[in-house]
Amino acid sequence: MTDFSSLVATLMQSRQTILPKRLLAPGPDAQQLAMILGAAASAPDHGQLVPWRFVIVPASARGLLADQFASALVERDIEALAEQVEQAREKAYRAPLLLLVVVDGARGEPSIDLHERIVSAGCAVQNMLLMATSLGYGSALTSGKALKSQGLRSLFALAAQEHALCFVSVGTVQSRKSQRSRPTPADYVAHLTVDQGVVSGLPLQESNTE
Repeated sequence: MTDFSSLVATLMQSRQTILPKRLLAPGPDAQQLAMILGAAASAPDHGQLVPWRFVIVPASARGLLADQFASALVERDIEALAEQVEQAREKAYRAPLLLLVVVDGARGEPSIDLHERIVSAGCAVQNMLLMATSLGYGSALTSGKALKSQGLRSLFALAAQEHALCFVSVGTVQSRKSQRSRPTPADYVAHLTVDQGVVSGLPLQESNTE
């Protein structure tokens, strides 16, 4: 393993999800934010559609998002307690940097389906998370039923073909849990064989008889 590959492996292995409530100020400065957002551009993108975009939610606009989180909860559960509504609102104020990930299902070449576009967005987000990690910040992805609410879609001016995928939170880590056990390739890799079809695990290395 080269020094570079070892460095990359260490970076990837050190990234872990930190709950947004444990991500505090300071967040990335302007130069660091540019680096994090710029990392998304290296994601694979079939047809060069750039089928994803990111909407930053600054501190001055968190109240608008909090209102939508609360409204979405009440729409789903008219019997929600005041405490539950306030908890929904509070989620909008977590982490100094908050972005919404949006995927466009129709932009550009129509033959490139939504699944490919979402994969591209996922790669873009992972690049951003790794860059944030390299800069010393913690990060998290969060979703929830509010992402599909009409109020949130209107707030972020989403077009009919656009999908709110998740939120990205970045900030200084207040506390972190011990690193969780990672799966190994044997847990998620299979291989195709001539006589047995698809078999779990890695294939045996074929010997070179030349």
